[in-house]
Amino acid sequence: MWKLQSVLGLLSVLLLCFSAALVAAQRSRTRESRWQTLSGDAPLVIARGGFSGLFPDSSIYAYALAVQTSLPNLHVWCDVQLTKDRAGICFPDIRLENASDIDNLYGNRQSTYLVNGVSTQGWFSVDFNLEELGPVNMKQRIYSRAPYFDGTPMQILTVEDVVTQTKPPQLWLNVAHDMFFSQHNLSMRTFVLSVSRRVIVNYVSSPEVGFLRSIVSRFRTGPTKLVFQFLRPDDVEPSTNQTYGSLLRNLTFIKTFATGILVPKYYIWPVDSSQYLQNHTSLVLDAHAAGLEVFASDFVNDDAALPYDYSYDPLAEYLNFIDNGNFSVDGVLSDFPITASETVECFSHMGKNETVQANLLVISSEGASGDYPGCTDVAYNKAVSDGVDILDCPVQITNDGIPFCLGSINLRDRTNVAQTDFGNRATNNPDLNIENGVFAYNLTWAQIQTLRPAIFNPFSKFSLFRNPRARNDGKLMHLSDFLALANNASSVSGVLISIENAAYLAEKQGLGVTDAVLDALSKSGYNNQRGKKVMIKSSDSAVLSKFKSSSNYELVYLVDEDIRDILNSTILEIKKFASSLVVSKGSVFPIDAAFVTGETSVVPKLRAFNLPVYVQFFRNEFVSQPWDFFSDAYVEINNHVSAMGINGVITDFPATAAKYKRNRCLGYIDRPLYMAPVQPGGLISLIPNQFLPPAEAPYPVLRENDVTEPPLPPVMERPPTQNGSTATGPTPPNGQPPPFASALLSCIAILLPAIVLC
Repeated sequence: MWKLQSVLGLLSVLLLCFSAALVAAQRSRTRESRWQTLSGDAPLVIARGGFSGLFPDSSIYAYALAVQTSLPNLHVWCDVQLTKDRAGICFPDIRLENASDIDNLYGNRQSTYLVNGVSTQGWFSVDFNLEELGPVNMKQRIYSRAPYFDGTPMQILTVEDVVTQTKPPQLWLNVAHDMFFSQHNLSMRTFVLSVSRRVIVNYVSSPEVGFLRSIVSRFRTGPTKLVFQFLRPDDVEPSTNQTYGSLLRNLTFIKTFATGILVPKYYIWPVDSSQYLQNHTSLVLDAHAAGLEVFASDFVNDDAALPYDYSYDPLAEYLNFIDNGNFSVDGVLSDFPITASETVECFSHMGKNETVQANLLVISSEGASGDYPGCTDVAYNKAVSDGVDILDCPVQITNDGIPFCLGSINLRDRTNVAQTDFGNRATNNPDLNIENGVFAYNLTWAQIQTLRPAIFNPFSKFSLFRNPRARNDGKLMHLSDFLALANNASSVSGVLISIENAAYLAEKQGLGVTDAVLDALSKSGYNNQRGKKVMIKSSDSAVLSKFKSSSNYELVYLVDEDIRDILNSTILEIKKFASSLVVSKGSVFPIDAAFVTGETSVVPKLRAFNLPVYVQFFRNEFVSQPWDFFSDAYVEINNHVSAMGINGVITDFPATAAKYKRNRCLGYIDRPLYMAPVQPGGLISLIPNQFLPPAEAPYPVLRENDVTEPPLPPVMERPPTQNGSTATGPTPPNGQPPPFASALLSCIAILLPAIVLC
């Protein structure tokens, strides 16, 4: 079996070193007196198969990483299976091929057995002795998770291996199929009693009443607690022939053989068919009244079906179970124990007015666009209530010269324009590299106000959609209304105005967007003396140069591509027109196939030149984070802040960043490991060469000529039309004139000969 030393030698590159003793010391600082658990202590974190959200479930890597990155009283979960020679192994499925390569090694040893009355075909531990399982390696059993570690040797572990090699603080054994093993003359009761004499077993759980009743007399005293596991309500418990739903109504009976219950989380917080939470049940309160602990299962960070109420934030879900003001479960069973640990220790019992622990600007991306259509009144108000520091407005300009807030010049991206009569105004714009777009500059403000905003779903290809009940909520805002909203929000320290396509709008459409913004800011009374910070962001140096000559606002240069480096001469050139920068996450931590490959010197170089650096875009959806950050938005933000020292984050979910900067663990002199930055490139170094994803081309270096732009052209004079509109007619995607233009040309063709003849 693998030795701990060889495993930790590799895993040590994942995390910066902090003292385990200091981590344990932090435990006492948690506000335990507020816990509404049965004991009044903080809820337990139970790592299902170790850190199974990243590494193969029940592998040495999974167990070792869980112990390294979680609470000091972490309970590691082992699903016990028995081999032919009565060894107890930790394996997550009764069918071995579902989480190992046994089918490749023993292709002719497939069997068919009855499992809970169902004929099941596969490779079963009862057909193999422990020596035969020696060459079998664990693999990832959930297809949506990274398969790249499957080529790393990870042998099947016995219960004793887990204890001796990873030294878990606490051990939880789960016995799921006692009756199946009994049919094969293997006694799970004998094994559990035997192993509990050799190692300390803190919890034993099972979904079988008969098994727990058979061992309860042996565990009346001592450290081991028994927990009855509930499966789906309509499933039948085999030893009583009752459904789990009916057993739940008889908690007094369960108390005769168990000290606690383990339930799927929807037993406590049901979810409707639209993926929204319903009211919580009385289960926790009822069980506590009966003297039973309650543990909730099925917590994962990479859950595409996470209720929309949580805004794709797993930490918010944990808080709803342990810190909701009405009750707290006594423990959570999680594939990602680092997130559960930080929730318990760092984020529980934390109000919005908690002391700020990190000097970090939280800048919205179109308001709280992760919850509502971006740049709407509801998105901005949500961002304010979430604790945003800087409200942003990406400015577009209408046909009649009105500046307003919208995340794209193409109305199809952020409104329902395609479903309206204006949808037939779709055109191609090669200057902007946009096909089949309906552009803001082709409609008047009055026309745009008739449109309904639409929520932006950046990860729809992964079937991750944002708050569909609010997909068209709110109203779009004139720039002056946006400025008034931000000014009236006392908690907001400033605004960020983004301007793109200014040269095109001036030269081709006769619209001066920079002048319109300056005018709106002036009329709204915004200046640095007023107390609200004004930031102007653009990827066009000419825009910033114009504002530099007209105001003393903070000018923010947007580097709109991933870069691997920036020359000193380029930085000096940027300082001529900008006072800070926005860079992409990839320019800080380069990514290849969703793995961080290292870190760049971009942020340190810019900070050395006294330039604040803001990074975009931070999102909660787990697919937006590389595997190195454990599908955890807080770990990702922490790496950028603690390891790289960035000055601000631009985020679709301001609530997440605002919670991060207030979490109490940032105030500890020595932070626990779950608030320590991850070493960039650590995970990819664990992947065997033959399993590495194909290398991607390196990002470019930002040079002087990349940031230098010609001055903005003068605004083209727009010829008036009969109705006051000055925009030229749209060109449909096929290049043909629109129908009304064709009709007009036909009339002219008919009338012209008659005029000539006259």
